[in-house]
Parts: sequence; C-alpha cells; structure tokens
Amino acid sequence: MDTVKVRLQVNPERFNGLFRCIKETWVKEGIKGYYKGATPPLVGWTMMDAVMLGSLTQYRRLLRKTTPNGVLHLREHALAGLGAGFTVSLVAAPVELLKARLQVQYSAAQRLYTGPLDCIRKTVGQHGVTGLWHALPATLIQRSFFSVYWGTYYLTTVALRKLSNNKLSDSSLSFWGGGVASQAYWICSFPLDVVKQRIMTDVNYNFKSWFQAFRDVYRKLGLRGYYNGFVPCLLRAFPTNASAVLVFDTTMRVFGKIAARKAEEQQ
Repeated sequence: MDTVKVRLQVNPERFNGLFRCIKETWVKEGIKGYYKGATPPLVGWTMMDAVMLGSLTQYRRLLRKTTPNGVLHLREHALAGLGAGFTVSLVAAPVELLKARLQVQYSAAQRLYTGPLDCIRKTVGQHGVTGLWHALPATLIQRSFFSVYWGTYYLTTVALRKLSNNKLSDSSLSFWGGGVASQAYWICSFPLDVVKQRIMTDVNYNFKSWFQAFRDVYRKLGLRGYYNGFVPCLLRAFPTNASAVLVFDTTMRVFGKIAARKAEEQQ
C-alpha cells in the first residue's frame, strides 16, 4: 500500500486512480512490484520507530518536571510529539529518500538503481553525502504533525475512558487511540507528504526548496494534487499504527512493572 501511495503521489498522470495503479503494477511487474524499495524501510523504519518512540518518551519525562504532580495534558503531549517528529526526521529523510526512488522504478528500462546500495552510491556520487538529506526541510515540516498525532492520541484515550466508564482495557485504549491518531495525522500532514515525496524522487534536484515543490503541485494539479494517494495511505495507517502503539504501550507497561518490582526488592 505504501508503494501504491507513493506512485500516486509522484506520478498521478500515469495512473488513473487507486485501482488502476494496483492493476497496472500487478500486470507489468507482478507481486515484486509492490515491494520495490522494501529493504530501506525494513531496516530503516526499525531505527525510525525506535528514535521516534524513544525520544517521545524522553520528551515526556522532561515535560513532567514542568507540570504540577507530573501529569501531562494535551499541550505537553503535543509538544513531546513535535520534538519526536523533529528528532526522527534526521533518520527518516535518507531512509525515505532511498525507498521512494526505488518505488518509482516502473520497469527495467527505466531503472536507475539496481538496489538500495547502488542508490546510495549514485546519490552520494552526484550530490555528496548531504544529497541523502535533500528532503530534510520537507521531512521536518511534515513530521512536525506528530504533535497532532500524539495530541489526538491523548484526547481519544481520555474520551474513550469517559465513554466506557473506565471499562476499556489499557490495550484497547492503546489500539483505538493509535488508530484514530493516525487518521488525524495523515489528514493534516498528507499534502506535505506529497511535496516531500516529489522532492525525494527528484533525482536531478530541480526543486531548490520545499515551497517551490509545494507550488509546483498546485500549478500542475490544483488542490486535488495534494491528496493523490490519500486512500491507500488511510487504509494502511489505521491497522499499522494501532498495532504499533499497542505493542509500544504494552512493552512500556511490562518494563514499568519489572522496574517497580526491582525497586521494591531493593528496598
């Protein structure tokens, strides 16, 4: 679904809608076509999630020191999300650049790169090491919307607790909160994601700034251009984010209990 999303974002003129993109990819490239560019995220997204969730936890700890009784509310959760978004952008920019460039190689005749290592080698050879971070400004802006993500997560879990009279389990709250938060995040950040993907797949680096790419989308496609690939993005976002947040929160609770037990034993 991510491959379909990126292809629709970058080349909407080539594919007349979601199902046309799915069908044409299958007919011309087979099942492998959907997994082009899979290696960078297979490794990179592990690091990205670790950096994002790890930094989120640290920012939350810092903000607890500034609030009465150490209780975080909407503002603190949004600020922690903003900080985590900025932090993870440093890792996300090169990983997503490699992924996007491999995803839009539609045929052997159009293939510029034989794989992720070849993509790194050619990108660095043409533009230096900093070329891998070519889309960093757009990535920073797009991932600043993690403030919306974690703010929405907080509001959703609070609302669900009230609606259920505290009868929902912590796992259920994490799952539904993560899923709903992902929808809010993508609704707000998707136009910037379109711009980011276009910058990342601009192998000649014609765009000198994210705003130039932003204007180019509007000039060529109008407002609708900012939401090409939106449907597969939402379809993918809910289950993946709901599951990810569920695992993260459950892991943190387990380790929290282990740490508390060890502290009691030491006393």
